[in-house]
Amino acid sequence: MADDRSISNRGETAPAPSELETFLAEIKQVAAPSSGTRGRLIFGLDATASRQPTWDTACNLQAEMFREVATIGGLDMQLVYYRGLGECRASRWISHPDQLAKTMSQIICEAGHTQIEKLLIHANKETKLLQVSALVFVGDAMEENPDALAHEADKLGRLKVPVFMFQEGHDRKVEHVFRDIARLTHGAYCRFNPGAVPQLAELLRAAAVFAAGGMPALAAQHNASAIKLLGQLEGQSSVGSG
Repeated sequence: MADDRSISNRGETAPAPSELETFLAEIKQVAAPSSGTRGRLIFGLDATASRQPTWDTACNLQAEMFREVATIGGLDMQLVYYRGLGECRASRWISHPDQLAKTMSQIICEAGHTQIEKLLIHANKETKLLQVSALVFVGDAMEENPDALAHEADKLGRLKVPVFMFQEGHDRKVEHVFRDIARLTHGAYCRFNPGAVPQLAELLRAAAVFAAGGMPALAAQHNASAIKLLGQLEGQSSVGSG
């Protein structure tokens, strides 16, 4: 992508009701932009080789994220992805779905290891320049030091940048680390089934609504994924304020 910059720093079955309720129990009282302002959302994607099908799905779904928030205040989105041997790049901030779609269509997934730590560090740097409303990450693997990830997640939590960790698949080790990142940033976690396009679409729309309009906008949504996110954010806020 011509305008990318490298980051060099260190089935369609719905989720089980209990998991959905837990997800919803974490998301309600996190600090977020008020309605009428433009949200800033970092959209992080694992672009290693196994992720090509999900990458293609995300290309199609990103436009829905923009459309969902059009009447709330709008959304500026930055794509951050990693792939290959240490490659991790960030796009410029984008305010139109066609621009993001063009950017994503030019990227081919390549074999490599996860670089979630770089993504978290990047979000930290971006929010110190101008507050980031939320970070969304979609992935299925974690091959890094969990303690290092927790350290960076804690920093984001202190900067009031909630992270939405969306896990594809059922790897328990990955789930544990993803949940920890969500907890430390006062964000939310949810697992979706491989290939579950409607499920992922709901999760991404809910995260975009939160980034653009905060808790009130998310509370106005009536789909299961929004309710689950809302519940998690509420729970995180209660824990953080205790």
